[in-house]
Amino acid sequence: MPPLIFRKGLDLKHAVAHVLAESYHSDLVNTIKENGFQYASGRLTVHLAREFGFCYGVDRAVDYAYQTRKRFPDRQVYLTGEIIHNPHVNDQLRRQGIRFLTDPGESIDALGASDVVILPAFGVTVEMLLQFESRGCTLVDTTCGSVLNVWKNVRRYAEDGFTSVIHGKYWHEETRATASQAVRAAQGHYLVVLDRAEAGVACDYIRGRGNRQAFLDRFARAVSAGFDPDRHLQRIGCANQTTMLSSESLEIGEMFRAAIAERFGEAHVADRYRAFDTICSATQDRQDAVIALLAEQPLDLMIVIGGYNSSNTCNLARICAERLPTYHIAEPGGIESAHTIRHKPVGGKHEVMTEGWLQPSRGPLRVGLTSGASTPDNLVDAAIRRLDALANV
Repeated sequence: MPPLIFRKGLDLKHAVAHVLAESYHSDLVNTIKENGFQYASGRLTVHLAREFGFCYGVDRAVDYAYQTRKRFPDRQVYLTGEIIHNPHVNDQLRRQGIRFLTDPGESIDALGASDVVILPAFGVTVEMLLQFESRGCTLVDTTCGSVLNVWKNVRRYAEDGFTSVIHGKYWHEETRATASQAVRAAQGHYLVVLDRAEAGVACDYIRGRGNRQAFLDRFARAVSAGFDPDRHLQRIGCANQTTMLSSESLEIGEMFRAAIAERFGEAHVADRYRAFDTICSATQDRQDAVIALLAEQPLDLMIVIGGYNSSNTCNLARICAERLPTYHIAEPGGIESAHTIRHKPVGGKHEVMTEGWLQPSRGPLRVGLTSGASTPDNLVDAAIRRLDALANV
């Protein structure tokens, strides 16, 4: 008998609504939205981006996780790993008794038919899904619809003999899941490029300017098994990790199109190059909103809240840092005092401490604030209250 799979919730949305509201919602944030996304207190004015925080896919995934715990109170419930990239939310789920297979001492090998496994918003690889199914686990699938759209496109590429070129981080859970979909067809292959620089290397190879061994060495962990750049870069289809910087994804797509046109001729582009817009709409909305905020409001600094391993949050910080001092904090506790703040610099790998970040207590202080798609409103609430207390001592 095939395992039981829940893909549209567990009919307990109303039963967990109050718990979700208590854990993640904020009356203060709702009031700020009603007041034109602006909070004023003393010398402090906080301007919120008009799109921020939990997106539909994240909200749905967290909702399903709470429903799962409610539906199966006497069974072991597992997550394959982080349900979303936010430490606060994941810790809350642990407190609900949900176990993480990535935590020390946990293993897929120990699972059986009585266990329930929640698949995260960014999905799992085909191989991992087969493992759960072979063990008869009950599955709750929270994979985001935007991710499923990318999977559909890369499968189509493979079926038509196109190599999937994925703009993303080869180590990211979503990209690994997408890559596994790209090789489901027998002839399927993929190449993952992190940024414009890596895309440039691949485009040079398409034009005939690269070294085969150097290419294979550089992309050793970012290509499918048996990848042959001489064969598998002749027909390509572009896709992306849904939370990447949209402008960069579009630019990378144009780079590959130009390389194909130069190598094979403009008349053959349609036969050798494909691209679909697989940018997540929520990711795009949050990037557009923060760009609009920076253009409309004179700001002294920007606060971006979200997990350090959250791609969409890091890209929001990246956009802001090009315009003004920006501090990406994982949670409100990073705002330690008016003198020191713990944050991750754009492009950095580790949290750092910056001193003298907040203006002295004189004159108006205008702060822009946004948060990633995996950050709940209660953390935005806490950060604003912290800023208020420090600015108006």
